[in-house]
Amino acid sequence: MSNELGSLFGLFALVPILLYLLILGFSIWFIVRTIRFMNEKTMLDKARNEKLDALIKVMQEKSGE
Repeated sequence: MSNELGSLFGLFALVPILLYLLILGFSIWFIVRTIRFMNEKTMLDKARNEKLDALIKVMQEKSGE
């Protein structure tokens, strides 16, 4: 009986460690995902700014005629 009880308490001792690893894993996943999103957003913003510059140039050329 005491052996079964000891193994049960041993399993309960693993719960905080598993919870800590779960939180740590989620944090790392979230940081990596956020960095990837920000890099993609930066590239898309650069492309949009280049298109806006080209549009402004065309508008200025047409208004100058």
